[in-house]
Amino acid sequence: MKKYFALLILCYGQLCFGQNKDIVEIQNILSNQTKSWNNGNLESFMSGYLESDSLVFIGKSGPTYGYANTLANYKKGYPDTSHMGKLNFDIISMKALNSNHYFVIGKWYLTRTVGNINGVFTLVFRKTKDGWKIIADHSS
Repeated sequence: MKKYFALLILCYGQLCFGQNKDIVEIQNILSNQTKSWNNGNLESFMSGYLESDSLVFIGKSGPTYGYANTLANYKKGYPDTSHMGKLNFDIISMKALNSNHYFVIGKWYLTRTVGNINGVFTLVFRKTKDGWKIIADHSS
C-alpha cells in the first residue's frame, strides 16, 4: 500500500507541477552551476558542460570549440570574484527535443562591484552516461 501511495504522490507531483525527472535534473545542474559561480569556482561551474572537444560556446566573439577552450575563455573574462560577481538565472523555457536532448532558453544576471551585466542564453543539453550535460551554449 505504501508503495502505491508513494507512486501516486510522485505522479501527482509531476502532473501538478509539470516537472519530470529530466527537467528536475537539468534544473539541479543549473542550480549547482549558480552555486559554483557564486563561490568563485569556475572548474565546478564547468561540470555542467560536456568535457569534450565537441562542446561549442557561442558568445560575442563568435564560437569557441572544446571544453578546455571554453574554460580558458571563462577564466580570461572573469579573472577574479569581483568580475564574476553573483550569478542568477531566470529560466524562460525548457523543451525536450527528443528523449536525449533538451533545449533551454533563459536570462542570466551578474551582480558585480565592477558593474552589473546581464543577457540571454540558449542551451542544448544531451543525456550522457554521466547524466545531462550542456553540449551547446549561446550566451549574449
